Amino acid sequence: MGVVVENTDLSLKLAGHFNDVKEKLFLNSPDVINAHRQKAFQDFVSQGIPTRKNESYKYTDLQPTFMPDYTFIHEKGGGDVALHEIFKCDVPQLDTYMVLLQNGWFYDQDSRTGVLPEGVIMDSLENVAKQQPELIEKYYAALAKSEDDPLIALNTAFAKDGYLLYIPANVEIAKPLQIINLLKSDTDAFITQRNLVIAEPGAKVNLIICDHTLNSNKYLSNSVTEIHIGENAQVDYYVLQNQHNDSASLNTVCIRQGNDSTVRTNTVSLHGGLIRNSLKVVLDGENAEAGIFGMAFMDRRQHIDNFTRIIHAKPHCQSTQVYKNVMDDKSSGAFSGLIHVVRDAQKINAFQRNNNLLLTDEATMHTKPQLIIDADDVKCSHGATVGQIDNEALFYLRTRGIGEKEAMLMMMNAFTHEVVQEIKVVPLRERIDELISRRLNGEVARCHECAYDCDS
Repeated sequence: MGVVVENTDLSLKLAGHFNDVKEKLFLNSPDVINAHRQKAFQDFVSQGIPTRKNESYKYTDLQPTFMPDYTFIHEKGGGDVALHEIFKCDVPQLDTYMVLLQNGWFYDQDSRTGVLPEGVIMDSLENVAKQQPELIEKYYAALAKSEDDPLIALNTAFAKDGYLLYIPANVEIAKPLQIINLLKSDTDAFITQRNLVIAEPGAKVNLIICDHTLNSNKYLSNSVTEIHIGENAQVDYYVLQNQHNDSASLNTVCIRQGNDSTVRTNTVSLHGGLIRNSLKVVLDGENAEAGIFGMAFMDRRQHIDNFTRIIHAKPHCQSTQVYKNVMDDKSSGAFSGLIHVVRDAQKINAFQRNNNLLLTDEATMHTKPQLIIDADDVKCSHGATVGQIDNEALFYLRTRGIGEKEAMLMMMNAFTHEVVQEIKVVPLRERIDELISRRLNGEVARCHECAYDCDS
């Protein structure tokens, strides 16, 4: 029988590691990042690794995830990584500016951004924090508060690098920016990545985030991204999660919107051992609009947890949330979505829906849509469904000469179509459609096309 490690022991282990590397973290990091490090560490110590007793983590047990003896990646790997020689993107036909990160570190020599519009900065967070600290000082850790969540606190305590994207006022980046996050280590690894996006008033950008693993070691990745969207700016943020079954991906995204701004997020989870996506959007300007979409395909013993908080802080705003999950084998999932309309935020339209399809009796799904309405002139709705394939509809298709497997694939593709059609980058939408069809058909034996043949 294995030894049961209490949460306090795991938290103390992380706290001890922070104290061991604290001097090195402070010595080699810019002041704008170090300014938040010590407080974040204290906030983590006071909160600890979240357990199921924490309402925000009620359906996800993180204890087994933190138990392995990981190597902490606190320094950039040496030499040229030549990632293009071993990695083929799942969306190869896209005409994009491409940026590559390995184990949370930005790699200049393998990024192919070409010539970005004048004034746009796409670079290592650490580099910009050293060279232009005034650019990010007011934005870093402004949305992701270490006192609000222990995973944010842990990330802020250990944060070293990630990407920074700055778009000046009224600048539109015509081609999408594709950010490839790769995990590759000789040992089981603990990864910390911190990202910052600043879209000044009138700016426009499409971001495509692709998460992959390049070998079969265990990975625990704790990533935090803050996105500041100025007045009348537009940010489309697409995420493709495609990692192996021994990976744990903990992702926190915090977004603030100004007047008349638009954000659209769409997260597609195709593979991953444990995935926790935490999204907080604050509509902090009048006439702001948010479209929040996601879908997941889980099998074996994979687990997905989508946790959303949409805060309507100003009047005349609109938000739409649609999440769909297909659960097979003994997979499990959770959706916890909150819409909060604060006092005096009148004339709000807010809509939320979570639909789940269970393909076996052993697959499980927990769903918890919530509304908190502190204003009286609003239109808000929420709902959720958990069910299996409609046998009558399946029978109807089979009477038309369609085989059972093909009929089930048709129904599952129709189930996901509502989320897929919200991807506005057409080549990406078409490729996602193809990947979903392959995933549902069981054709994808590996998590992606790469030079490694991971067996998990």
